Amino acid sequence: MAVLTRILLVVACLLLRPALAAEQASEDVDAQAAPDSAPVVVDGVVLFRVAGSASFPAAQRAARASERIVAAANDPSIAATAIKTEQHESRVDIVAGSRHLIGVIGADAAIEGVSGVSVADAALVRAMRVRDAIVRYRAERTPERLVQSALVAGAATAVAALALWLTWVGFRRLRLKLDQRYRKRVHSLSIQSFEVVRAESIWRGLDGALSTVRWLIIAAIVYLLCAFALGQFPWTRSTAERLLDLVVLPLLAMTAGVFDYIPKLIFLVLLFLGVRWFLKLLSLFFEAVGSGRVPLRSFDAEWAQPTYQIVRILLILLALVIAYPYLPGSGSAAFQGLSIFAGLMLSLGASSAMASLIAGYTVTYRRAFRVGDRITVGDLTGEVCEVRLLVTHLRTSKNEEVVVPNSLVLQSHVVNYSKLARSHGLILHTTVSIGYETPWRQVEAMLLLAAERTDGVSRDPAPFVLEKALGDFAVSYELNAYVDSTQQLPQRYAELHRHVLDVFNEYGVQIMTPAYEGDPEVPKVVPQEKWFVTPARAPAAQNMKVAKAIAPP
Repeated sequence: MAVLTRILLVVACLLLRPALAAEQASEDVDAQAAPDSAPVVVDGVVLFRVAGSASFPAAQRAARASERIVAAANDPSIAATAIKTEQHESRVDIVAGSRHLIGVIGADAAIEGVSGVSVADAALVRAMRVRDAIVRYRAERTPERLVQSALVAGAATAVAALALWLTWVGFRRLRLKLDQRYRKRVHSLSIQSFEVVRAESIWRGLDGALSTVRWLIIAAIVYLLCAFALGQFPWTRSTAERLLDLVVLPLLAMTAGVFDYIPKLIFLVLLFLGVRWFLKLLSLFFEAVGSGRVPLRSFDAEWAQPTYQIVRILLILLALVIAYPYLPGSGSAAFQGLSIFAGLMLSLGASSAMASLIAGYTVTYRRAFRVGDRITVGDLTGEVCEVRLLVTHLRTSKNEEVVVPNSLVLQSHVVNYSKLARSHGLILHTTVSIGYETPWRQVEAMLLLAAERTDGVSRDPAPFVLEKALGDFAVSYELNAYVDSTQQLPQRYAELHRHVLDVFNEYGVQIMTPAYEGDPEVPKVVPQEKWFVTPARAPAAQNMKVAKAIAPP
């Protein structure tokens, strides 16, 4: 029984083997990809399509077949009836006498579009098409046919020229008629007293619409003329058939590209709206911080605006990084090369600007000065009018505006006269040299008296005098006086110096220079009776003591 069972299984396998093989073959055929193909074209007419392979592409095979068919058509010794097929082991050749035109293989028969077509049948059909193409090729190049085609093309050109002239003249007369009859009736579009669209703009829009329609009609006439005239000659027939594709295909491609880009465009629009909304929210927050409505610990209100600018720039850069893959053409080599070029130009040309920009933020966060402070930067002294990202504006005592780059501010030492003057006062100081024959206590008293007469000098803390140096010929005294404001600082120095001169003249003490050869016979002081020598005028009731001193006996 076991032996009989094995025999029956073997017989069943042998009987089912052809069916299984056929099923496997059908699955292999269905799984095969469609062969690559290219059209064989003669005078713009597609005869048939040929398959290709990895070693012999379809486009190259079709081009060679077209060249051989045209060469056979140009050979008058080859009759159209000489086109026939020759059977070979793996293909069927189409020949013209002894001239080989093209071979037909199984892959060619598979792309005919009809199932079950043999290689021989596909070769017969293709041979008939080649025969018709050769007959047509020769017939269209006879002198009679070329003259007829030229006459037809000339007549079409004349008709098109007439149509163009009628279109141009007709639209020009139509515009003149509309201008004469209806232009005055076109009124401005307004809402109450606000003019939304002027009448002239409305008329220009109508005129532009008429001009657009005119040019569209002219373009259509020119296209029809070109397509018809080129189609009359065999050499240009293929161009005539592709003429519409030259215009339509790019438009279709652009339209398809626009529709394909819509999802990315929606993402970019949503990203733009989201970033814009978030920036507005940040602007409101930092504006509240700057005004003091939202106090932050260890965060000056002056930092609010520059901090917002930094956060804004970082957020915009982040949005650009996110949006970059969704920009049209971002993956192309040209776009990437342009980005690299722009970055290189920015890095080379904006190095000083970036240095000033970074210095501007550094100066802001250093809190070295603020608007309204009187400062000295290098050899420049003035009041801070405005602090910007790249420069700082100073107004000097001569009412001159000096624009100082923030990079220079960062690299130079800054003297701020106003920062401590608000709480501790600013010290005005001046130096005089007095001879050793004058008691130092008298000199200190005279200097303190001059400080008391000066307006704006604080009494608490009181002025003080320092003996700075014991020179070879005189003692250097330094008068120090506190003021609570840096406003009109040069004027206060001038007033202090005037009172020093007056006091020393009142007490007959001359101010020495650093070096001299001997004491003068007459002290170098101005007596009080000469203080207001013409054209000087004595101030009314300002110094009664001086007025009495200079009054005549």
